[in-house]
Amino acid sequence: MNTSSRKLNVGCGRNILQGWLNLDHKALNGVDIVSDIDNCEHAPIPLPDNCIDEFLLSHVIEHLHHPLPLMQELHRIASDNAIALIRTPYGSSDDAFEDPTHVRQYFHGSFGYFSQPFYWRADYGYRGDWQVEMIQLVVRAAENQGLTPEQIMARIKTQRNQVIEMIAQLKVVKPIREPLAELQQGPKIEIVMSE
Repeated sequence: MNTSSRKLNVGCGRNILQGWLNLDHKALNGVDIVSDIDNCEHAPIPLPDNCIDEFLLSHVIEHLHHPLPLMQELHRIASDNAIALIRTPYGSSDDAFEDPTHVRQYFHGSFGYFSQPFYWRADYGYRGDWQVEMIQLVVRAAENQGLTPEQIMARIKTQRNQVIEMIAQLKVVKPIREPLAELQQGPKIEIVMSE
C-alpha cells in the first residue's frame, strides 16, 4: 500500500492509479483501502483527518444512494485547500439513465449542495463544505460548430444528450461556512469541445 500518497482515487474499481491511494468497496487487485463509500455515515473511511490533498471520483458518485455522508467524510480527511475532481454523466444524457446501477442524476447545479451555503433553508445534518470552482461540460465539436457558449448552454438546458461528460472541480472549505444564501457562489462553467 502506498501510505505516503496524499491523493485518493475514490471508488477506483479496476482503474488503479500509480502514485495514488486506490479505494474501493471490493478488494480488487491493486486496491489499497477497502471501504464502503455508500455507508460513510456508519463506517468512516479508515484514514486520519486532514491527510488527503487531492481526490478523484471518476464515474462513481452517480452510483451512490448516500452522496452527502461521503462528501462529509471526504471533507474530514481533506487537508486545507484539497481539491476534488468529480467526473460523471450529465443528468439529461442517456448515459445517466441506461446503466441500471446509476441511482442519481447530476446537473451543473447539483454540486452546490456539497457546500454549506445551499442549506440556508433547511438543516439536513450535512457538515461538509466544498466550493465548486469550475464545471466543464464536454460536448461534441461537430454538433456545436459555430455556436456561441450561450447557444450551447441553451441547448444543454433544453435538449437531451448534449453533454458527453461533466467534470466538476471542488475545493474544500475549512472551517465550514455558515448556511447563508448570500455566501453562495456560482461556479465557472466551461464548454469543452470533444471530437
